[in-house]
Amino acid sequence: MTQSPAIPLPPPKERRRLREAASLTRAQLASRVGVTGETVRAWETGRSTPRGRKGEKYAKVLDSLGDEAGMTPDQDGAADSDDPEPAPGAVLSRGTARARRKTAAPDRKRPAAKDRGRGPVTVPDRSRTPVPHGHRVILTERPRTTPPRRPDDAIAALTPDQAFDALYAFCAPALVRQTYLLTGRRELARESVERAFQIAWQRWPEVARDRDPAGWVRAMAYECALSPWHRFRPRYRHPEPPPPDAFDRALMDSLLKLPPSYRRTLVLYDGVGLGLPETAAETEASTRAAVNRLAHAREAVAERLPELADPETLHWRLVELASVERLRAAKPSVVREGGERRARFWTRAAIAFTVALIGTTALTARTAPTHYEPPVPEGETVQGVPPRMAPGPLSGSERELRAKLRKEEQRGPVRLLPQPW
Repeated sequence: MTQSPAIPLPPPKERRRLREAASLTRAQLASRVGVTGETVRAWETGRSTPRGRKGEKYAKVLDSLGDEAGMTPDQDGAADSDDPEPAPGAVLSRGTARARRKTAAPDRKRPAAKDRGRGPVTVPDRSRTPVPHGHRVILTERPRTTPPRRPDDAIAALTPDQAFDALYAFCAPALVRQTYLLTGRRELARESVERAFQIAWQRWPEVARDRDPAGWVRAMAYECALSPWHRFRPRYRHPEPPPPDAFDRALMDSLLKLPPSYRRTLVLYDGVGLGLPETAAETEASTRAAVNRLAHAREAVAERLPELADPETLHWRLVELASVERLRAAKPSVVREGGERRARFWTRAAIAFTVALIGTTALTARTAPTHYEPPVPEGETVQGVPPRMAPGPLSGSERELRAKLRKEEQRGPVRLLPQPW
């Protein structure tokens, strides 16, 4: 059996130009290839190189996008006959598990009535690009003389509040579900994601210039969720109710018995869908260490649940486990205001502590002595000294001795000589 020759990949800038020329978003292109939007961004910026089956499929999709520019109407219908594969990047989105159980693909020409009120996706009439399920299509013809608008122009036109709210709305729901897989606690997952976004809002100039803001927030949320100090908090000393399904409980128990670094690597690679270099960089480990952690984590899960030995099956089970729980994130305005209140509180606390320290120093300098006074040593007990006796009557021998001394009183040098008794 002969293999088909590999299709060469264009340069990173050319990949982005082909996608924009076809009026495709990163999420739509990622759904065709079967990866996440973060991976497509990394491929287009040159931060990582497509490899393996995903890389071959990505090259074929780019080649088909280049051919669509001169496609006739007859060929257009044939090009739209293939259904896009499910995107592992939307792993932890809410409707993925339900969509996987459907046997037939949804009708893209005429969506259901319950899906018509969602946000529109604008595509040109000549390409008829497959639109993700749950969106309404508006067919418009873009003037050929107008160059395609770059996404950076739209980002530059947003205020910091709007850019933060857009990032939060895009990442927070999936991050809460990912963090739930790491901790097994619903409230801790929501709290960790909110804390990560509060830190991001405090460092927004740094986060806004980052090449991958979503990855920055994700790494911070994972760090907050896996902090060992949570075990000392009274509210997290007792386990939460497990998932209702028996298989989900077994899978969650298997995940929680893994070391935190192994669990994080497994969720990033098999759950989020990052590549090995991105997973190693986010876990601050080498690629070899990330491979070993992933292999040991898969072996540990497969040992307890043999039906999850296949990585693809494990991926979809993680999707379903994260989608079963009703995990909701707070509104972005609430998170921003909470972060600002927290920053004001700690700023005022630092100012109050500094003022108290200055006052204590001034009081000490005012009341301290100006010269050295040696301390008075404590008294010591002397042994062998007889106690003082009060004067009393003389005994007979003492009276005889006194009389003799008075009678024999002498003067001169003879007094100094010893006398026999």
